[in-house]
Amino acid sequence: MNSEQTKDQTAQKPQEAARPEFRKRWGLANIFSSANNTIVHITDISGAETLARYTAGMMTDRARDGGEPFPALLAARKAAEEALEKGITGVHIRVRAPGGIKARTPGAGAQPAIRALARSGLRIGKIEDVTPVPHDSCRRPGGRRGRRV
Repeated sequence: MNSEQTKDQTAQKPQEAARPEFRKRWGLANIFSSANNTIVHITDISGAETLARYTAGMMTDRARDGGEPFPALLAARKAAEEALEKGITGVHIRVRAPGGIKARTPGAGAQPAIRALARSGLRIGKIEDVTPVPHDSCRRPGGRRGRRV
């Protein structure tokens, strides 16, 4: 009888500690970065509801510093904190430059903003570039011979 009891006890596995239900909530982080400013806008996954929106210009008291990396980092950090408070656990990042007939490369604040979002505790899904590209658009300013300085 003792051998049967020991077999039954070894056959039963100890119950694992019940894990709390941890549900992932994804959002979209839209980063618009030009030479003069960086805008970090975090929305829900549909893009319809704004959860946090900060700009680099809001983080500095001098207007000329809006396009620099450090204020962009602060704006992204603050937006990430607010999104985490509202229950977002991860974001898909969309980086945008002015595009069109303007600059097609993001400004200096884009990369620090992405880095700040990653370090804040948000999970990063995918990073994509959504800069508008013209398909033979309007004529660029400056005329036929270019801008004469």
